[in-house]
This record gives sequence, structure tokens and C-alpha cells, in this order.
Amino acid sequence: MTLDELITEFDRGLRSIVGVSRMNRPIPTPEPLDTAAPAAAELTLPERAHSAALMRVNHVGEICAQALYQAQKLATRSPALKEAFEHAASEEEDHLAWTAARLRELDSRPSLLNPLWYTGALAIGFAAGCLGDKASLGFMAETERQVERHLEGHLTTLPDADLQSRAIVAQMRDDERSHGQSATEAGGAELPAPVKALMRAASKVMTQTAYYV
Repeated sequence: MTLDELITEFDRGLRSIVGVSRMNRPIPTPEPLDTAAPAAAELTLPERAHSAALMRVNHVGEICAQALYQAQKLATRSPALKEAFEHAASEEEDHLAWTAARLRELDSRPSLLNPLWYTGALAIGFAAGCLGDKASLGFMAETERQVERHLEGHLTTLPDADLQSRAIVAQMRDDERSHGQSATEAGGAELPAPVKALMRAASKVMTQTAYYV
């Protein structure tokens, strides 16, 4: 990787941590049919707090995604894989900006532990990348499958009236599904069951912590 590329990746990582993210796509909005439903301002205080906590969890997930893809780009020598990781990272950066904007709308904040989440994910992503391209793609595919299931769970627990958060999460879920399928089709290896279980356990610790902190 060239010096210019390293500087670009450092800039992206710094922006991810401090919350200055760019978006290439506009923030998803509810379908026109739903415009008569209660807006976020009409949510009860407990509903607003719950929505904000879930969006904080999702924001942390997107910070981790930036770190994972950056590390995997650093580890691979394949130009095609670098391009694939860059494409996924670009869409994940949209997610990062969307969730940050939604947190502001809900008068809430990102996780206070974002530097820790980013650093840990960077190390994990680089370790996966050093195992080879098939393992790296397999890790990507499994990560996206687990994130997709996680977002499906959020769609079942977000307040019905919070149409804006639901629209964001639904688009994120669709993007994660696409990323996972692309990684599998590109030759990602199936990860051993213990590794998948460890990933789920680590994700549970992260999500439960970020919900509050």
C-alpha cells in the first residue's frame, strides 16, 4: 500500500472515531404511505431512549466495520479484493453517517468507547487478513451474516412509531446481506463453528456495552 493510501485510510479511521463521516447516498426515509404516522418527536421518553440506544449500538457496529475493512485491505495483496473491501467500506461509511445523524435527531450521543471498538476491530481484521484471502472473505461473510441477523432483531424491537430509525436499519440490513453474499461468491471459506461462536460472544459483549456506554 502506498503512502497516499495509508494517509487516506488514516484519515478515514480518524473521521470514523470522531464522527465526521461522509455519505454517498441520502439518509433512507420512510415510505410516503407512512408519513401520517407519529414522528420521532412524538415518541415517549422511554421509546426515544430505546431507539437512541439501538442506534448507538448500530453506530458502533459501523465503526467496527470501517476498521475491519481497512485492516483487510492492508492485509491482502489482491487488487480485486482491495476493490471489493473498498466498495463495502464505502457503503458502510454511509451507514456510519446515517446512524450518527439519527443519534443527533434523538438528542443522544455515540458510544464513549469508540476508540476502543475501532482499535479492537482493526486488530481482528488484520489478523483475519493475514490468514489468507479465503479466510478473510469467510470472516467478512460471517460477520455480515451476524450483523444482518442483529439488524433483523432491531427491526422487531424498535418502536413502531420510529419510522425514521426503522427505514435506516432496513436499508443497512439489505446492504449487509449483499456484502455477505458477495464475500461468499468471491470464494470466502466457511469458518469453523467455534470461531463463529466466539464472534457471536464478542458481538454480544459489544452490543450490550454500547447500548448504555
